[in-house]
Amino acid sequence: MSTESFDFVIIGSGPAGQKAAIQARKSGKSCLLIEKSRTLGGACVHRGTIPSKTMRETTLIMRRFQRRTTALSSNMEIPENMRIDSLMLSLDRVIDGHVRYMTNQLERNGVEIAHGRGRFLGPNEIEVQSPSGQKRVVRGNTIILAAGSQPRRPPGIPIDHERIYDSDSILSMTYLPDSLIVLGGGVIASEYASIFAALGVKVTMIDKAPRPLFFLEEDLTDRFVKDFQAMGGEYIGQDRVARMEWNGFDAVEVETDGGQKRRADKALCALGRVPNLEGVGANKIGLELTDRGHVKVDEFLRTSVPGVYACGDIIGPPSLVSSSMEQGRRAARHALGLDLGDSQEMIPTGIYTIPEISSVGLTEAEAWERYEHVAVGRAEFGELARGQIAGETYGMLKIVADVATGKLLGVHIIGEGATELVHVGQMAMMSGSPVSCFAESIFNFPTMAEAYRVAYLDLHEEHEKKQLQVA
Repeated sequence: MSTESFDFVIIGSGPAGQKAAIQARKSGKSCLLIEKSRTLGGACVHRGTIPSKTMRETTLIMRRFQRRTTALSSNMEIPENMRIDSLMLSLDRVIDGHVRYMTNQLERNGVEIAHGRGRFLGPNEIEVQSPSGQKRVVRGNTIILAAGSQPRRPPGIPIDHERIYDSDSILSMTYLPDSLIVLGGGVIASEYASIFAALGVKVTMIDKAPRPLFFLEEDLTDRFVKDFQAMGGEYIGQDRVARMEWNGFDAVEVETDGGQKRRADKALCALGRVPNLEGVGANKIGLELTDRGHVKVDEFLRTSVPGVYACGDIIGPPSLVSSSMEQGRRAARHALGLDLGDSQEMIPTGIYTIPEISSVGLTEAEAWERYEHVAVGRAEFGELARGQIAGETYGMLKIVADVATGKLLGVHIIGEGATELVHVGQMAMMSGSPVSCFAESIFNFPTMAEAYRVAYLDLHEEHEKKQLQVA
């Protein structure tokens, strides 16, 4: 069997693999992209990000309409036995359009695509087996592993994809249930819990952490929990499931270590994801893994095997599309000997809960660890004319700055539009603009972007008070 050679061989066509492949070709290098599925995009496109966000968008439209009809002394009820697929009427169109765009972009840049399973034969040699069983061997000067992840199946949780779902199968549910138990408090768990709660489902979240999305600023997660509870949701923290089973008749029953007992029509297990390493041949080349089973990499995304890089979900958190894209780009640029830039801390986090949450840069706690003169400013969406007009009054924008230098250190937002609004702060940070730029900038009126000026004025006022107290 003859061996073909490429400058880059990339396993996986998700966000990380795509960006790595485009970077390689933009630099004039030959590149083979291997994807085991029939279509490109990985779990992000077909089972994760796009399907869940399509459902979320429909839910938001219905929720806004409910608010407005209530204000008009009318009432729009979500019908009983609502089919899940009715909430995602545009899904096929969205996925088809995105796959078509990705395919055209890769082909336009000269990336060769091979559909099949990639398996290491050696540190720089990959066997590709097509769906029909045909095999080819390729050699890559640089190999990038971006094979993605799959839902974790914890022992004792009988996931059957009919009554107890995982995060890939949850949207295969036929009808909207009356009640749902969600195991987990991370991004996926929180997104689905809030979406179903907004649809009128009685949702109970159970997790070991004291609050969901524990890695975020506490004032953001406090607001998330408050809104979740207002929709009828319940969060049980600092607890674990001791028993979960279908009672054989009408409900999934759960009992926790703390003695809590709950029952619901359906359940979702969203207790993390595990890397897709089965069949890749990682052991054959001695790829080093972390304690949690992810591929171990250094700051440049290099693995323990020379010439082999890894990025995306396969290396673990934060496991977001934005971070995976950046990791793929950085891995390829490092292999090419190109400058990586200083954007690692500038990758925004976007969490599509209801309400939306987004952040970029340092948290308040992280800022205090690095700087001596930290100040914080907040803007309530209810203070903004656009917030009042749109009925989005519960949100908040928070900025963190070093007042000694005027440097903007972080932006944290909860409320609809947060994942768009955060980019104003991201651009200010990347350009090195002082935090005072928000007071000097002219914003359209009325807009949510005005929150930056309000937050800066709050920061300035709080700092002035502290100065007076010190004096």
